[in-house]
Amino acid sequence: MLSSSEAFHGFSVDDIEAARTFYADRLGLEVTEANGMLRLHLAGSVATLVYPKPNHTPASYTVLNFPVPDVEAAVDDLTARGVEFERYEGTPIETDPKGVFRGGGPLIAWFTDPAGNVLSVIEA
Repeated sequence: MLSSSEAFHGFSVDDIEAARTFYADRLGLEVTEANGMLRLHLAGSVATLVYPKPNHTPASYTVLNFPVPDVEAAVDDLTARGVEFERYEGTPIETDPKGVFRGGGPLIAWFTDPAGNVLSVIEA
């Protein structure tokens, strides 16, 4: 029954307008709005639902990963657009001054949306 369902994923935010501005203007994604919720139209025709939740608490994990061919270039581009990357020091996921984790596996850099949800660019 569910194997033919066109499933989608989603996460909550505490301010839909701030989220729309961030995802559309800062990240350059196609964003549509209906019924007080957003849809992020991502490559591969998968949409992500972003819905308002008054008592929103950001997840403690990465909710959305953006595979990119060059993490360094993506970090530079997004930083120029006003995105601030997380910097972790003294932890197992210690990042460099730009916010890039180089400790094994693919290069990855994390940032947050206005609601505190963790996103990443990851080298693919």
